[in-house]
Amino acid sequence: PRALPQTTRAPEIDMRKTLGLLALLFASALAHAGDAPSLPTLKLDPARVAVAGLSSGAYMATQAQMAYPEIFHGAALVAGGPYGCAGGQLATALGSCMKGTPAPDVAALVARARKLSAEGRLGALAELAHARVYLLHGKKDAMVAPSVAEAGAQFYQTLRDDVPGLESMQVHDDGGRAFAHNLPVAGKGDDCGKSVSPFLGHCGFDAAGEIFAELFGKPARAVAAPRGELRTFDQDALRPGSKDAFLADQGYLYLPPACAGGKPCGLLVALHGCKQNAEAVSEAFVRDAGFNRWADAYDVVVLYPQARASFAPLNPQACWDWWGYSGADYDTRQGVQLRWLVDAVRALGLPEGR
Repeated sequence: PRALPQTTRAPEIDMRKTLGLLALLFASALAHAGDAPSLPTLKLDPARVAVAGLSSGAYMATQAQMAYPEIFHGAALVAGGPYGCAGGQLATALGSCMKGTPAPDVAALVARARKLSAEGRLGALAELAHARVYLLHGKKDAMVAPSVAEAGAQFYQTLRDDVPGLESMQVHDDGGRAFAHNLPVAGKGDDCGKSVSPFLGHCGFDAAGEIFAELFGKPARAVAAPRGELRTFDQDALRPGSKDAFLADQGYLYLPPACAGGKPCGLLVALHGCKQNAEAVSEAFVRDAGFNRWADAYDVVVLYPQARASFAPLNPQACWDWWGYSGADYDTRQGVQLRWLVDAVRALGLPEGR
């Protein structure tokens, strides 16, 4: 006799549970969306702002420096090639700009950069007069051929030699080390000669320390371990003109104690490689690449923007845009990711007029 009431009540109970679960999930999503705060406003030293990146991050780093040389006075390119290499073509990116077949036409790329600068689509090349450029690549790299990375060095060397007033630009081509397609870190392990997630090769070489030294000079002091704070921030809040920059919802910021305390500090923008974003490798890159410890020693904030994977546009590995998936102006001052990057630097406190 109790079977009928039980069966009539069961769908009501299930519906209430379902609606409750949906409400909980919706509330959780809203809470997650509001979890990440905005970037803090700091006292940035405009003379000490630089950008570094691995692989697609390296291509993005050279795009950032060429588009905004008045902001990014230093650039470190790890396993990347010359500015403008892909020419807006994915096939060229996968062939000439990764495998080196055919070899990148450095002279043509330099000519294009000079033309874009004259048109105002890149920054004034004169701003590179005192720039520092460090190009690091491994002899065992099977993903981006060493010849492509050498072409990246030749691009900057040609600019330095051909453009009047750039004689003092420093270009250091560091291609004699035996490591694969990864960012070398200080510890030793069996992954130095491999290209495996999270693409931090334990090679006994501290690439982050070398990058800091190349871009900012010798450290003022030694630091054994990072003592600052790794924060998340809301990347969507910085959409340029509300346009989608094809980035993840959240990025990361490492804040050394001195910088959090109000001391004037430099800034390094550290750009992950493909498949090295937080969604793919969690916090391995932002915590273990080695930048944070040196950030304390140099009083330099580290910004870790995060790209996102997508199939429309086609970017399943969360690469930075170095072939045009975000639009035809991707490698110029009009590029949406480059505009986002500059907005982020300004939000952190870059003085007006830079």
